[in-house]
Amino acid sequence: MLVVDIEGSGLSAEKNSILSVGLIDLDKPERQLYEECRVWEGAHIEEGALAVNGYTQEQCMDPAKQTEADLVHKVKAFAEGMADTTLAGQNVSYDRDFLQAAAKRAGHTEWPFAHRTIDTHTLAWMHMVKRGLTPPVDPAKHHSALNLDAVLNYCGIPEEPKPHNALTGAKCHAEVISRLLNDKKLLPEFEQYPIPWL
Repeated sequence: MLVVDIEGSGLSAEKNSILSVGLIDLDKPERQLYEECRVWEGAHIEEGALAVNGYTQEQCMDPAKQTEADLVHKVKAFAEGMADTTLAGQNVSYDRDFLQAAAKRAGHTEWPFAHRTIDTHTLAWMHMVKRGLTPPVDPAKHHSALNLDAVLNYCGIPEEPKPHNALTGAKCHAEVISRLLNDKKLLPEFEQYPIPWL
């Protein structure tokens, strides 16, 4: 399983650009990748996205950074040789769609990742229900309130540091996947936090 987190310049894979990506090979969690890139020419940069990920306009357009195309080539190379490249993460369809759009812009003819993904939100929701708990619902929006911080807290881990960082996000996703699926801690950064249901 390939755990992924992307920070982007907005929410649209077609209009916005990848800014950074974090990857962890769940079978070999010491195998990690963190890469940053500049936005592709013409990409929209949303102030709301920058408020979340902490980038500045200048950092987004820094000509010294690699292109989004170069970054997506490195993602593809990182996944080569893995037995299972199913993408996993919180709201992982966002990450998958951004990678796929970036690969298309880069001219990849063979997209190596499947459409099917593993979402930590779904894993946490199911885990709670199986334990007889009621997953939280946002009272105003009337849908699940299990965002990443809620999933982390459920798994005994403090909220993700802000601003968001793609590698930190990928580590958080990998840790909760391990705890939810295997009742096991995974990464040394989280060793001090006990698993609440054990």
